[in-house]
Amino acid sequence: MNFPDALFPQAWALGAFLPLLAIWAWCFATAPWKRLTDSAQLNVWLGTIVLLVLVWSMKAGVKPGLDLHLLGATMFTLMFGRQLAIVGLSLVLAGVTANNSLQGNDAWLAYGLNALVLAVFPPLLADAIRRGVERALPDHFFTYVFVIAFFGAAATVMATGLLASALLWLAGVYPAPTLLDDYLPYYLLLGFAEAWLNGAMITLMVVYAPHWVGSFDDRRHLPH
Repeated sequence: MNFPDALFPQAWALGAFLPLLAIWAWCFATAPWKRLTDSAQLNVWLGTIVLLVLVWSMKAGVKPGLDLHLLGATMFTLMFGRQLAIVGLSLVLAGVTANNSLQGNDAWLAYGLNALVLAVFPPLLADAIRRGVERALPDHFFTYVFVIAFFGAAATVMATGLLASALLWLAGVYPAPTLLDDYLPYYLLLGFAEAWLNGAMITLMVVYAPHWVGSFDDRRHLPH
């Protein structure tokens, strides 16, 4: 993840901004901005952005574009919904990209591609998983924590890795054997790490600060 500028053809990099701008327009038009008028909620939203900038900056990789890092996208989406999560993760990516530019690793041209893979796709998938689980399974605290937050986070990260690998292969950046042998397997490990992080953080928040998690409802998810 975090594709550098020179990795993809320029047409791919510039073309990615068109759907990204459309998605941003949808987010700005439909996001529950009223929630952020509460200073406490705004502070949590901004604090989550700062936290994830630090998390995304701690990455490992051996080849350009094949970096690995935790996402936190499922947690952000469960807390604030998909629109505010997309906007927030776009700001996280901007912070990471600016930091990389200061180190001489420009990635602003590839920002659109990176944003679609890292800031748009994960919240949309995490929200779709939540909605699907809520339709298929009864409302319960353990369903929310273990299925939606834990396994949902793992599935979201693994799917993001698959999407990134597909783009790298379709663009001819890396051959399929390289991606299948040297990149995708690590997403299995990263997925479980993401699951533990999201599961632990969501559990702590719904126990001690449930008002931070917008998708959690005491009346639905706690037995009475």
